[in-house]
Amino acid sequence: MFSINGNKAGRRPGEGAPYAHIVGWGMAVPEKVVTNRDLSEIVDTSDEWIVSRTGIRERRIAGPRDTTASLAIRAARQALGVANLKPREVQLIILATSSPEYIFPSTASIVQDALGATNAGAFDLSAACSGFIYALSLGAQMIRSGALETVLVIGSETLSRLVNWTDRETCILFGDGAGAFVLQAREQPGGVLSSILRSDGSGGDLLIIPAGGSKLPTTADTVRDNLHTIAMNGREVYRFATRVMVSAAKEVVASAGLTLDDLSLIIPHQANLRIIQAAARGLGLPEERFMINLDRYGNTSTASIPIAVCEAVSQGRIQPGDNMVLVGFGAGLTWGATMLSWAAVTPPQVSRWERIRRQGLYAVARARSVARRSWRHVEGLVWGSQESGEVRQAPVEVEQKM
Repeated sequence: MFSINGNKAGRRPGEGAPYAHIVGWGMAVPEKVVTNRDLSEIVDTSDEWIVSRTGIRERRIAGPRDTTASLAIRAARQALGVANLKPREVQLIILATSSPEYIFPSTASIVQDALGATNAGAFDLSAACSGFIYALSLGAQMIRSGALETVLVIGSETLSRLVNWTDRETCILFGDGAGAFVLQAREQPGGVLSSILRSDGSGGDLLIIPAGGSKLPTTADTVRDNLHTIAMNGREVYRFATRVMVSAAKEVVASAGLTLDDLSLIIPHQANLRIIQAAARGLGLPEERFMINLDRYGNTSTASIPIAVCEAVSQGRIQPGDNMVLVGFGAGLTWGATMLSWAAVTPPQVSRWERIRRQGLYAVARARSVARRSWRHVEGLVWGSQESGEVRQAPVEVEQKM
């Protein structure tokens, strides 16, 4: 059990603790749209069946060139553009994902390299669909403590590559996409006011990818039995989600010293419309106070909340001074919520020259990456030959000493 409250964060000597504000935001989704009708051609389902149970009508599915990293990079560039920041100003990149490029290296490191964020540390965070809430809370606390000034938080997924497309209970749910926030220290009160993070590992088997880890490594049998795809006990996850969405929202609002009446908007994890409707009833709030876009994207896991925020901003549903709650749940079982006071304003129009300049920075980042790889190769050839020579000489030296 873990919680943070902006009003109780650590302080730098002689200074008031800074506030962690969202100053940039961005999203990216694949071009390919898969409708419920499309799915009915590959599994026993229908548009009516899916909509009535989930509220989902279509989802975006990664194409051949889309990866978790490529989507994250697009969202991050957009967020940095909104914040009008250069990549080298970012000090830390936290990437929440359930579908990383590799077990290691971290997808965050791939993103860091592509952005040219040469002054940033980078790591992945795994908390399933709650991951973005966890990452946002951690990034905010790093700023509140005075340790960092600028943090890039990303949620990115290509869950379509982890779905069993013959299982109609799960393949209808998930989509791909990415969303990103830039957090920055400000003296102005607001931003991330409080967060709560929770976990109950006794329910870990309710939503799981059984194989591919160290407990059940990849074999011909695990591949044959589809053990590298998502398995879910839908009924139990539904009961869990409807309960914790309400309790988490109430708790995080109270921890910020506010009430539900102070909220302008609730942005929930976009998993299932019936779960969101149950949460609205449990909180005694009208459904209109909730941002809902899962009908067009499905469940994009860690990306769902930042994508919903981006769309809410573009639709004018978030204005400076608004209080809102971000709340999510996922495998683990994990859940969490963040209380925000939105202080950002609509970003100014970017000139053509500024767009060219930004593209130039990313071109330089690509060139730097290629140069570093090439130098590492040359260095390996040079030092590798020297080291092999030393190894060959070693037995001779031993013989001489003997």
